[in-house]
Amino acid sequence: MPDLPSRFTLFGPGSEPPPSLRPDPSPLLLAPRLPVEDVAAILSAFRLTDVKRADVNIQSMAGEPRSRTALAAILKEVLEAGAATADPDQALTHWDRFIHTAGNRTQLYQYLAATPRVLHLLATVFGNSPYLSDTLIRDPLLVYWLAEEPVIETGPSSRDLERELRAVLTNVIATELKLDALRRFKRRQMLRIGVRDLMRVASVPDTTGALSNLAAALIQSAYDIAHADLRRQYGQPMHRDRKGKPVDTHFAVIAMGKLGGGELNFSSDVDLIYVYESEDGKTRPVKGCGKTKGLSSEEYFEYLARGITQALSGQTHEGSVFRVDLRLRAEGSVGQLARSLGGYRQYYRTRGQWWERQALLKAWPIAGDRKLGLAFLRMVKPFIFGRSGTPPDDDRAAIEEIKGIKAMIDDKMAGRGHERRNVKLGIGGIREIEFLVQAVQIVFGRRLPGILDRNTLGALTRFRRTGLLSEEEAAALTDAYTFLRDVEHKLQMVHDLQTHAIPESRDERIQCAVRLGYPAQHRGQALEQFLADHRRHTEEVNRMFRTLVDSPDRSSVLQAALRKSKR
Repeated sequence: MPDLPSRFTLFGPGSEPPPSLRPDPSPLLLAPRLPVEDVAAILSAFRLTDVKRADVNIQSMAGEPRSRTALAAILKEVLEAGAATADPDQALTHWDRFIHTAGNRTQLYQYLAATPRVLHLLATVFGNSPYLSDTLIRDPLLVYWLAEEPVIETGPSSRDLERELRAVLTNVIATELKLDALRRFKRRQMLRIGVRDLMRVASVPDTTGALSNLAAALIQSAYDIAHADLRRQYGQPMHRDRKGKPVDTHFAVIAMGKLGGGELNFSSDVDLIYVYESEDGKTRPVKGCGKTKGLSSEEYFEYLARGITQALSGQTHEGSVFRVDLRLRAEGSVGQLARSLGGYRQYYRTRGQWWERQALLKAWPIAGDRKLGLAFLRMVKPFIFGRSGTPPDDDRAAIEEIKGIKAMIDDKMAGRGHERRNVKLGIGGIREIEFLVQAVQIVFGRRLPGILDRNTLGALTRFRRTGLLSEEEAAALTDAYTFLRDVEHKLQMVHDLQTHAIPESRDERIQCAVRLGYPAQHRGQALEQFLADHRRHTEEVNRMFRTLVDSPDRSSVLQAALRKSKR
């Protein structure tokens, strides 16, 4: 992330005049039939380009005489707040839509006059994120929830989210209504997380952590709902333990990718693996069970995996919770959805591939039985790092694997013309930082367990503390990762789309820069600074990554790890 002075400079050469020098826009509402040129002069001063549409929006917002007067009292602040956003025209359109769903206009305008903090909060949302704007327009009473200071000032903890979600679901009986409640809960919390991010109250790690905590709570609830439904239909899956005693057969949801690392994107798939305790046994009737015919564990947990996936990804009139990606399971898209712990052990022992070792570095139990989830992590550890007592992995072979995977990604990005624009997969992008971290962890993780961390920023901190990276190198990679993830979020929160490419058009790039916090007063300078920062970060990342994969003997992090592992 750039230093604050470079991104938050108030004025410079060519900057616009202070807001106080902008004209009074109240005549738009109170004066009879202003000349067209006067309307244009007033509105263009607030960076509105489609002045005809803007005037239509303002007149539509006004309503009857009393609410018109109340709007006139705050109109300048509304327009000034919108002028500081990525898209002032869009901000006014969303204001208009919001006002038409919000109830008593006069009361709302008087409330906003008394609480300018909320007025600026709404303008920030309306001018920066159509996705978050739609959430407020769909449920305008959420503005009063956002107005409570703790909602914005402090992020939701995992315990808070779990408690709130349980309270929401307590009095809901029908499965369909529970699934809709999950979707509404997610939408509400995404609004909170997005507003905190846009207003720069939350850091990038705060945002990724909050998104991951929210996903964990929702996935746990989806598991609870699907498991309860199946249990009512078929009974409880059970098997015999080593002593021959019947015991419940447990199930765990393992998070992979960014969710496993606690660093989820603003708009992201969730990568999941489903694992159950034992292939033996079958379901046994319980109180309230509708069927007496037992299902085998394999059948039951395959149904459960489908149920969780559908609960999360299925579309209802409230939308979906998450797109679910199950391709990291054994055998990828052709494998069983759920597999026993023993089945996974056999798979990784005999058929596991190199890229799966890399993927499992981020594995973490996120729902279901935690004890089973931790048993899964212990089981895969020898597969990832090699067994104790065996010779160390061939360092060069591991690096060559990373190099080959990245070469394929580079070819794909070049084919799309995204090699310099894609902040995730492009040259010097997020993936190069992740690959650098993962390569060192796979090669040296067994010998240097202190460098292991599922979270990329956490791993970079460990690398610095253990001497694998200098202070300057760690700071450069940390700043680059934070910057690129911030850009990624600002791209994705526009329409809740999983996009990673900086736009081609100049106007959209300027809007991205303003969302990131570069000064809105002079947008040309904001764009230049944004692109310069992007170039600086990606060049440094690519330099360190290319040294690692092309000249390992010159890679400072690799050579430091080699020295430490030989002590």
